[in-house]
Amino acid sequence: MTSAHSAASAWEITTKHRLGKLPEAGVVALDIPGAIASQGFEELPVSVQDAARAGALQGTHRDPFDRMLVAQALTHDLVLVSSEAHFKQYGVHILW
Repeated sequence: MTSAHSAASAWEITTKHRLGKLPEAGVVALDIPGAIASQGFEELPVSVQDAARAGALQGTHRDPFDRMLVAQALTHDLVLVSSEAHFKQYGVHILW
């Protein structure tokens, strides 16, 4: 099974770290590619198809990072590793 790390997650980690909302992620935020490689993940870029699907998702959830992760999970048939309960409303597979 291939394990992928979405570009959206890298964007969210570095943004939240910069804003002080995720101070414990400093080492990861400074070297996202290294962190991805060290865990054996492959990069999952954000495609135009992913962006269109994220923008078209129904529901009131407004977090653009979460919407992208849901769209990519649906498009690429991936399991999300997350404790976000609202992901279930989109029918994605969740591990955690």
